[in-house]
Amino acid sequence: MYANSEDHFLPDPERHAEFYEGVTMKRGLAWVVDVILTAIITAMIVPFTAFTALFFLPLLYLCVSFAYRVLTLASASATPGMRLMNITFLTRNGEKFDFAHAFLHTLGYTLSIGTLLVQVLSVFLMATSSRGQGLSDHVLGTVAINRPR
Repeated sequence: MYANSEDHFLPDPERHAEFYEGVTMKRGLAWVVDVILTAIITAMIVPFTAFTALFFLPLLYLCVSFAYRVLTLASASATPGMRLMNITFLTRNGEKFDFAHAFLHTLGYTLSIGTLLVQVLSVFLMATSSRGQGLSDHVLGTVAINRPR
């Protein structure tokens, strides 16, 4: 998609700054939207368990969140919150996420939110790296960008 020798096929943050402009803030806002949608889905499931899910609600929420993120990232390379904020993910080859990338990125996200220090590091990296990449993005070579028009 955006070939250059050093950074594979991703937009260069200096030559194509418009792809990264405001993405960190948009990711934060998208996260809030996705948390709310995940909570609504979780709440809708609870009555179908005869309310026994209330005894393991955090685990149910975690499972719903994981499935929500994997399925939406795999289908559109963005969660509904990200689509609302007009951002999308690309692989290191400049392609949209497939199921494997969606699964691995979600696994990295889930592991990072489970540990405060790792999550703080991830947010710090998003705020300071030239491409706004979090820890999972750095490990996988993925990037969130403003969706090309």
